[in-house]
Amino acid sequence: MIKRGLLSVAGILSLLLGILGMALPVLPTVPFVLLAGFCFARSSPALHNWLLRHPWFAQSLSDWQRQRAMRSALKRRALLLSVCSFSLSLWWVSSYWVKGVLFLIFMILIVFLWRIPVVDPSRKTLADDGE
Repeated sequence: MIKRGLLSVAGILSLLLGILGMALPVLPTVPFVLLAGFCFARSSPALHNWLLRHPWFAQSLSDWQRQRAMRSALKRRALLLSVCSFSLSLWWVSSYWVKGVLFLIFMILIVFLWRIPVVDPSRKTLADDGE
């Protein structure tokens, strides 16, 4: 009971961080949404189903569950937005050590995103099946 409650709270916090990541430059969206899905799957079927059917996240989560991959358009958009937001952050910040930390985070994020495979269009996803 306590474990489910903690996982639900962790899922909600992860989802909120993922949503904030859509607007904030140094906060990634994808890992937090995936973590929310993981937590909800183990704690709350209702929240998990809501997340899987939400228009913002359904297709991406379906792709991830089926193929451990993301669509090429989403991957390009994530890479482009990351480059733009981190470039702005690096330009804005004056402290060299903060720039160094930001650059390190940026490089980790780019490598993470780059290594995610692209969806194989010949395979159906949950959203294509209507499941």
